Amino acid sequence: MYNIGVIGTGYVGLVQGVIMAEFGMNVICMDVVSEKIEKLKKGILPIYEPGLKELLDKNVTSGRLHFLTDIQETVEKSDVIFIAVGTPPQDDGSADLQYVQAVAKSIGKYMNGYKIIVDKSTVPVGTGKIVRDIVQEELDRRGGNFEFDIVSNPEFLREGKAVRDCLTPDRVVIGAESEKAVDIMKKVYDVLYINQTPFLITNLETAEMIKYASNAFLAVKISFINEMALLADKVGANIQEIARGMGMDGRISPKFLHAGPGYGGSCFPKDTKAIADIAHQYDEQLLVIEAAIKANEKQKRKMSERIISTVSQEVPLEHATFAIWGLSFKPETDDMRDAPSIDIIRALVSVGAKIRAYCPEGLKEAKWRLKDIEDSMTYCRNEYEAAEGADAIILLTEWHQFRGAYLNKVKDVMKNDYFFDLRNVFSKNIEVKKIFKYSGVGC
Repeated sequence: MYNIGVIGTGYVGLVQGVIMAEFGMNVICMDVVSEKIEKLKKGILPIYEPGLKELLDKNVTSGRLHFLTDIQETVEKSDVIFIAVGTPPQDDGSADLQYVQAVAKSIGKYMNGYKIIVDKSTVPVGTGKIVRDIVQEELDRRGGNFEFDIVSNPEFLREGKAVRDCLTPDRVVIGAESEKAVDIMKKVYDVLYINQTPFLITNLETAEMIKYASNAFLAVKISFINEMALLADKVGANIQEIARGMGMDGRISPKFLHAGPGYGGSCFPKDTKAIADIAHQYDEQLLVIEAAIKANEKQKRKMSERIISTVSQEVPLEHATFAIWGLSFKPETDDMRDAPSIDIIRALVSVGAKIRAYCPEGLKEAKWRLKDIEDSMTYCRNEYEAAEGADAIILLTEWHQFRGAYLNKVKDVMKNDYFFDLRNVFSKNIEVKKIFKYSGVGC
């Protein structure tokens, strides 16, 4: 059993720490935010992630999972240290590495023996070597002689399914330049190795780029099907059948071929911009990825324009009320980072409309992300309350509970009868098209 330190308790770090404890390791999860750590000690999670609370409680009770704010103690007690701090985008799209660099400096400052330092955060190509240089510089400054290895071990977690993805991943990528480090990482992930999870062992730069390339490809796929949906609307085709036909081709697969209002979240917007910036630094231009970024912005704008132009034919926009169903960027998470709902709501408010919003988990985050337009916002307890007095329903996130909504009850409390289904949840429901003036995406 190895002693594991995880620095950073966001989505990636917290899930990683809990699952490492579930795999039998002794784990310290460390964060500089004392309020967050105190809540975690009491079993209060800072994020909504299905299944995480149960595993956290189990492993705290077992004595394998601990929470600290002291980075010195974390470093000194850990054999393997995962860096899982944020790498937010800067104004130019590049990843901000200040938190990664600060952690690297602290590791060098407090190192007391051989350590494996693992970049778990999504970081630009070359970050592993930057971390190595910072740690070595700090060791040299204090006259330390300790050996260490750098590993890139990117995460491939889907919010809402992060626990499952960590317990049963498609693959484990380990980028390292030391056989010793690779052998220890295989032992850390021994449960997965025994279960024959595919392991890809490569160098640092390749491992770092795999994560960006994966997310960029998926973002391109989403932008592609969204553009096809815009065209399908104009030519009378059905995007769901188009996607189904495409997905039957084994070279394409049906995954991520679901038309909608655009992608969002903590990864795709950030990572596409970051890899485009990396390319510019090396005098290359990733035309396909840059086009996907622009197409995603266009998709959100097109959805807003469609709603505004349709409703304004019957209702003056300054008197219009829109019911928003779903605020988080996807179901089973409370995360609203770069969610399409933000841009669409802001577009509606900019023309004078009022918003009545409901989301099973996203309300708390929405209230601070949209604080500047709070006078135009009413936050509701459920989808039916949101629909009261509304001219239109806008379904933005495909939470399962919306699929079971009593549509006649919804219609009865509305002022008008527009229904914009931006996730195509009800596209095959004959009744919804009898009750509402229904509009899907490409169908």
